[in-house]
Amino acid sequence: MKIKSVSFVVSNTDHKKCPDDGLPEFAFIGRSNVGKSSLINLLTGQKKLAKISSTPGKTQLINHFVINDEWYLVDLPGYGYAKASKSARSTWEKFIADYLTKRKTLMNIFVLLDSRLEPQKIDMEFINWCGEKQLPFVMVFTKIDKLSSSALQKNLLKFKKEMLKTWEELPPIYTTSSVSGFGNEPILNYISQILSMS
Repeated sequence: MKIKSVSFVVSNTDHKKCPDDGLPEFAFIGRSNVGKSSLINLLTGQKKLAKISSTPGKTQLINHFVINDEWYLVDLPGYGYAKASKSARSTWEKFIADYLTKRKTLMNIFVLLDSRLEPQKIDMEFINWCGEKQLPFVMVFTKIDKLSSSALQKNLLKFKKEMLKTWEELPPIYTTSSVSGFGNEPILNYISQILSMS
């Protein structure tokens, strides 16, 4: 897939106020500081589309970007940001959960995971929640340029083992680096594939 046009459409905290033109949506979510903004900028070929910040938890709204006038890339707030107040966290969690479970045009969720870390409790909880709600998702491991390929394989194996304790089969898995651009094309091809079937 070639991305020819990208434009910001709307930010809000209510799934009912999201665009109602019926275009398919692909949501990106992950723990704060997982490299989500960098990956979104890499995928779209825009340096400053998603705001990259040294303080995690910058995205606090549901952000819709229309791509090629055909589909929406949806940038969701990171989960598990410790410095946010409890009430702010529960507000975010509620509107994120509402968006993910009630949005009929949502085709797929890209769950971003830091490839340098072993399976984190908060990531496993989110993945298992997606499973319980029967939400379609793929796992995207970020920052693979920051570790050796043997360390990466070791961490991926730990993740797969952890998941196979409760999952019969694993969702698709992608590895990415926003530094080298690795993994960009397979993700866009996956979106293309879903769009061609819908």
